[in-house]
Amino acid sequence: MSPLYERSIQIIKEGQSSTGAYIASPNFPTYSYCWLRDGSFIAHAMDQASEFDSARVFFHWVGSTIQKYSKKIDEIEHRLDNGIPIGKDDVLHTRFTLDGKEVTEDDAWGNFQIDGYGTWLWALAEHVRLSGDNALLLELVEPIHTTLRYLDLVWRLPNYDCWEEHPEYIHAYSLATVFAAFNSMNSLMDQLLIPSNEIPLRKRAMEVREFILTHAVSDGYMCKHIKPSRQIKVSAPVIQSGVDSSMIGLVVPYQVFSPDDLVMQMTIAKIERDLLRPGGGVYRYRADVYYGGGEWILLTAWLGWHYARMGRIREAQVLQNWIERQMTSEGYLPEQVSEHLLAPDHYEAWLNKWGPIASPLLWSHAMYVILVNEIKKAKQNE
Repeated sequence: MSPLYERSIQIIKEGQSSTGAYIASPNFPTYSYCWLRDGSFIAHAMDQASEFDSARVFFHWVGSTIQKYSKKIDEIEHRLDNGIPIGKDDVLHTRFTLDGKEVTEDDAWGNFQIDGYGTWLWALAEHVRLSGDNALLLELVEPIHTTLRYLDLVWRLPNYDCWEEHPEYIHAYSLATVFAAFNSMNSLMDQLLIPSNEIPLRKRAMEVREFILTHAVSDGYMCKHIKPSRQIKVSAPVIQSGVDSSMIGLVVPYQVFSPDDLVMQMTIAKIERDLLRPGGGVYRYRADVYYGGGEWILLTAWLGWHYARMGRIREAQVLQNWIERQMTSEGYLPEQVSEHLLAPDHYEAWLNKWGPIASPLLWSHAMYVILVNEIKKAKQNE
C-alpha cells in the first residue's frame, strides 16, 4: 500500500472521537462536527481496510444519536397528516457535535438533508456483509426502524442536497440513498437478521426508483434536481441544473441502476464531458462557486471507484495517481484543489469568510482508501 493509504487510515483514526463520531475536518472550524453522510463513507472505508472496530463504534454513535431525537418523528407525522408546515428544527438534523448533540446556533444552516440517513443504513448493511458482525444489527434495531420510518415519511419532500444547497428541490442523489436504505434493510429482514417492520420496504424501494426514473431524466441523462409537484402540476427535472458528480452514487454504491443502464451510461458520460478534467480531478457541478469551484478529491476517487467496478482499471489508476499528487507535505488530502477553478472570482470571498480550504478532509481520505481497495479487487478479478 502507498504511504498515503497508511497515512489516511492514521488520519481517520485520529479524527474519531471517543464517542465514535468522525470529525469532518480537525483543522477547519466550520467542519468541526460529524455529518452522517461523511461519517458513513468514512466507516465504509474503515470496513474496506478491515478496521471493523472503528466502524462499529461509529454505527453505535449514530444509533444513539438518532434515538436521542426520535420523538421528532411523531411530530413530523402529525404535521404532515394535518397540513402543518415543518420547521427547520422539527426534522432530524444532518450534522451533530461529536457527543451527538444537534447544532442549533447557526440559523442559516440547512438542517433538513435526508441523504445521510439513507447512507448510514446502506453503510451499516455493508459493515455486516464485510465483517460478519450480525450481532450489531440487533443492538441497533430501534434506530434502524426509526430511520426507516423517518425516510418513509419525508422522502418526497424538498430538502437540501448533499452539498447543503437548493432546499426548494428534490434530489436524485438523495433519493438514491433512500432506495439503498430501503433495499439493504429489506434484504437483511428477508435473511431474518433483523425484525421486520410495517413498512413494505421492497415496494417502497421500487417506488423511489420509479420516481427517479420518471421525474429526473431529461434528454436521456439524469438531472441533479427535481421540481416538486407543489411547485408545478407534475414533478419534473430541473434541466438547467445539469449533472452533478455525486450522481455516480446512483450506480456505485447505491445500485439504484445497473452500470449498463442506458440512462446511467449517458449520465456518467456527461459527468466525464462536463466535470472531469483530462488526467485530473472532478468538479461537483458546472455552476459551483464554493471556494471558486475547484476539483474535489472525494469525487475523483468516486469516479475511480466506478471505473474499478467496471473493470476500467487503467482509468481508475490515473485518478488514484492524481489524488496522490495532491497530498500535502503533512500527508493531508484537502477537500478540493484550486489550480483550475470554475469561478475564480469567488475564491477570495470564501477564503475571507472561512479561511483556507479544509485540510485534511476525512471524507477525502476515506474515498481514497475505498478507491485503493476497489482497484485491488478489480485486479484480482481480471
